[in-house]
Amino acid sequence: MSDVTKINDLVDHVQLLKKEISKVIIGQNDAVNHVILSLLCGGHSLLIGVPGLAKTLLVSTVSSALGLDFKRIQFTPDLMPSDILGSEILDENRKFKFIKGSIFSNIILADEINRTPPKTQAALLEAMQEKTVTVAGHNFKLDLPFFVLATQNPIEQEGTYPLPEAQLDRFMFSIYLDYPTFEEEVLVAKNTTNDIPVKIDPILSSQQILEYQHLVRRIPIADNVVEYAVNLASKTRPAAKNAPEIIKNYMDWGAGPRASQNLVLAAKAYAAIHGKYSPDIEDIQAVAQGILRHRIVKNYKAESEGITEEQIIRSLF
Repeated sequence: MSDVTKINDLVDHVQLLKKEISKVIIGQNDAVNHVILSLLCGGHSLLIGVPGLAKTLLVSTVSSALGLDFKRIQFTPDLMPSDILGSEILDENRKFKFIKGSIFSNIILADEINRTPPKTQAALLEAMQEKTVTVAGHNFKLDLPFFVLATQNPIEQEGTYPLPEAQLDRFMFSIYLDYPTFEEEVLVAKNTTNDIPVKIDPILSSQQILEYQHLVRRIPIADNVVEYAVNLASKTRPAAKNAPEIIKNYMDWGAGPRASQNLVLAAKAYAAIHGKYSPDIEDIQAVAQGILRHRIVKNYKAESEGITEEQIIRSLF
């Protein structure tokens, strides 16, 4: 089967996937699209929104529609790294035996990830980057596909531990969930207060997901589009020669090279799910907000003047 045919199949599967997800999730189209893009790229996503916007429900619904193993880890101040990774115990024969932790699954929901101390947050880093876990000097491979979808509450900051920039950079997308429209909220109120069970049918197998991930990476991309992505990322750095005045005035730090890589990869996936066989500059711009917003650090002047990350990124287009 040619890659062109596979891309057409991917478009059909994504439409079916969205249809299954919409049985449970009303609205939040941008969030659903970004989660699907993240899965097709083999990346991880950070979902940010106030309570009650179906962040957790979205992740569990996606896992059901993909037919993947799913585990939820509720991050709390007393959570230890061994609670996530697993630990060695002495069995009845007085030999050490490794008991796998919750990380050994296909989709991990790291719920309220900023509620746990940095030591426990860091336990995810190796798994997210290398798809492996090291415990007591022994290395264990995780089952593929493997995704971390973390949630974060932006309004309750007391008793939280903000994610350091190094860990934020491991997330491919930062996804903001907003309040539903009036019509969508009416549907939510109707659908969640009846006694009609909703059945989610699995659309893709783990093997198909891995094949589509390889397909996305094989999609050709023109040099000028790659150069645009790299130029866009580099313009967010205040010390860069091509940085515009808004960056020099309002930014402390810009995005690193991982942003350029993710812009290119996400643009390939975005083009593929829209039936295009090669991405263009518009595809880079379509994914730029989710890729860049958590990789740039505003200064005090930007905060005092109410300048948002989204405004800064849009100005770079």
